[in-house]
Amino acid sequence: MATLSIRRESFRLAQVFTISRGSRTHAEVVMAEIADGGHSGRGECVPYSRYGESVESVIAQIEGVGPAIRDGADRMAIQSLLPAGAARNAVDCAFWDLEAKRAGVPAWRLAGLAKAPGPLTTAYTLSLDTPENMGRAAAANAHRPLLKIKLTGEGDLPRVEAVRANAPTSRLIVDANEGWSAAHFPEYAPKLAALGVAMIEQPLHADRDGPLAEMARPIPVCADEACHDRRSLPKLVGKYDLVNIKLDKTGGLTEALALARAAREAGYGIMVGCMIGTSLAMAPAVLVAQGAEYVDLDAPLLLAEDRPDGLRYDGSIVQPPTPALWG
Repeated sequence: MATLSIRRESFRLAQVFTISRGSRTHAEVVMAEIADGGHSGRGECVPYSRYGESVESVIAQIEGVGPAIRDGADRMAIQSLLPAGAARNAVDCAFWDLEAKRAGVPAWRLAGLAKAPGPLTTAYTLSLDTPENMGRAAAANAHRPLLKIKLTGEGDLPRVEAVRANAPTSRLIVDANEGWSAAHFPEYAPKLAALGVAMIEQPLHADRDGPLAEMARPIPVCADEACHDRRSLPKLVGKYDLVNIKLDKTGGLTEALALARAAREAGYGIMVGCMIGTSLAMAPAVLVAQGAEYVDLDAPLLLAEDRPDGLRYDGSIVQPPTPALWG
């Protein structure tokens, strides 16, 4: 008989992290662990208020499926017992970890990957700040091949100009986190293209992104808040060029892999991103990120301290997880 345990944990960030919606000093995560007596598997999620989640609500959701798990519910049953979101992510990834350990087979084989995951180049995120401070942050990270710039709307062009001036050889992508108006996009996009920006992530609010279908896109646009799982794809047509797959949105690795396949078939490029969590939350996403156009799994680099056996980062190169961490 499998048993479920849940733990709330807090990890201090190395410095304040700011996006268009606000700032944070800690990563507040929920870990689910499923044990069957001989083996156990872990999964981590990051509740996100943008999607109506809190640590308390996610813990309550996970607790709600505890009796079903004790009665034999498996990973596939969980897909219908919990909606897409953080709670299902933690449980789904714990099941993947448990299945791998029970079988003595790495999770990537269970997922049907053709070969073992290899190292990935991740973006490194520059927190939203004044142009001067963002320029200093860019200079400190100018050795990194890919920088992701958090934006908010007014004053964004000087921010990007400061980053470009201080990181002249880095590839740049920008993320407005729904912070732009419909007027910002046609004003900013050509100028960002001239600065060498390669991609714009979620410029408009997901519920008010219709104008994107009528605008020229000199830079590819990626759906983040507008794309959760496969059901999101029909709403993206004509507005976006890529989708950002995050396990906390899809509700776990199971749906993330399915979304990646469906998005490819529909002609979208793939970005694999993350919330601000630990290496345990990043590890399953490494499987989805193989072959993605953009990888944004840098959250452990933003922490003051990660979990034991965390992912190894060689600069911006992230190595696959060891079984001691997950999978």
